[in-house]
This record gives sequence, C-alpha cells and structure tokens, in this order.
Amino acid sequence: MIQTDRPDVVHVRGLRKEFDGGRVVALDDVTFSVPEGQLLVIIGLSGSGKSTLLRHLNGLHEPTAGSVEVLGTDVVAASGKELRHLRRDVGFVFQQFNIVGRLSCIENVLTGALGALNGPRFGARMYPKEMRRRAIEQLARVGLADRAWQRTDTLSGGQQQRVAIARTLMQRPRIVLADEPVASLDPEISGQVMDVLFRCCVEDNITVLCSLHQVDLAVDWAHRLLGLRDGRVVLDSPVDGSIDHARIMEVYQRLDPTGAKADEYIMDRPPARMSA
Repeated sequence: MIQTDRPDVVHVRGLRKEFDGGRVVALDDVTFSVPEGQLLVIIGLSGSGKSTLLRHLNGLHEPTAGSVEVLGTDVVAASGKELRHLRRDVGFVFQQFNIVGRLSCIENVLTGALGALNGPRFGARMYPKEMRRRAIEQLARVGLADRAWQRTDTLSGGQQQRVAIARTLMQRPRIVLADEPVASLDPEISGQVMDVLFRCCVEDNITVLCSLHQVDLAVDWAHRLLGLRDGRVVLDSPVDGSIDHARIMEVYQRLDPTGAKADEYIMDRPPARMSA
C-alpha cells in the first residue's frame, strides 16, 4: 500500500529530457511524488526512460524542462556543493555492482562511509573501530558477515550485489536508487536481493526507487508501481489486491513494424515476499 500518512521526499513535476538536440525524447512530462519509506518500482521496456529518470534524482542528468526536488533540495538549481551534500543522503545501487574486486568485502562496504571522513583510507584498519563494526553489521544484514575478509571477486554475482547494497547502506542514506539491480541475476538470487531492499524500507524507513524489467518480481516486492512507456508515465498504482495484471502488461505493449500491438516483458517467479 502507498503510505499516505508520510511526508513526500521526492517531487518530480513535468520532467522532460531530450538528447541529440531534441531528436530523442527520453522523458516526456513525467510527474509523480514518493513518500518516505516507500519501495517504488519503475517498470518498462528497455529504452523507456527508467535509468534516465533515476539519474535525474541525484543530479547525474540535467533536465530539459521540469522540476526535481529530493529531500527538500531543488536538484536542478542546486550548486555543486549542494549536490554533494544531497548525494550523502541518496545511495545508488548499480546493475554492474561497481565494487573493487581485489578488496575484501568489508573494505568495499567501508568505502560507503568515505563521505563522512576527511581524506582517503587505505585498508580496513585505517577506518575508525565504530565504522568497522557498522560495516560488519551491514554485511550481516545481507547475509555475508562470514565473508567480511574475503576478496570480493571470489564471490558469486548475487553475493557481490549484496556487498554493493551493504556499501550503500553504510552511507546511512535516506533514499536508495537501484538501477536494474537484479538484471544479471537468476530468479532465486534476484528475490534475495529484493528482500534486502524491502527490509531497508521496513526496518530503516529508507525510501527505495528501483527500476526492474521483471513484472512478477516487481509485483511481489513493491509497494507501488510506476510504469514508463516511451518516456511517459502510463501506470501509477499501489500494489494491492485491486491491481489489474492486464493493466500492468499494457506498460509493455508497443507497436510492431506492421502497426499491431506487441508484448515484450520478462516474467520470472522469485520467492514470495517475506513477512515484515
């Protein structure tokens, strides 16, 4: 259910993004708000604008038109210093993990705290003891406390993604943006990763905006679905007993070369959501 009694932490109004001198419109009049502690899943075909939308929320893209406000900061008008401050509160989980394989798991997780420190750190023992303790706690949350001192490149893909999530949680973010975090993982491991993100919302009141291809995965874990097609919002619905599967699938309908409607989507069946 959408948490209507919580303050909104994301406001997007009339967002438009053009590339190639206006010949490509990636986002077109996108408008929505997200309350604190919600897990919002953005669905749509490849090229529908999901990643582009997420990158506007922490200032990685500048819009052609419209407004973006995150945690009270006008992202479009923010100075470099203001954006750096905002990004301390907005974590980003990437599809390709973006971790350093030759470092241990705990070292990768500790890098999530660098924004709170002055100067670089070389090796886990260069971090304060309290931070090392917190890093172990975050690894425990993702089920990898026993791998803390293991080289990260010796882990499976799913384990590496969980290390990346632990690193993001080490920031103590108020918002987590996850761009196709399970795209390269099998259905069972995908469910485990989504469970971690879901528990972040429930246990830490973190707002999560996550882009996914997999419809069943989105329905199983999201509080709310936002569907994009050709850069426009075509679905905005809570995930509850009233949700219409046929309406969800309309997000994936597009015209084939003959002008007829064609469906393209991925349906994987992950483990059912754990009870909160």
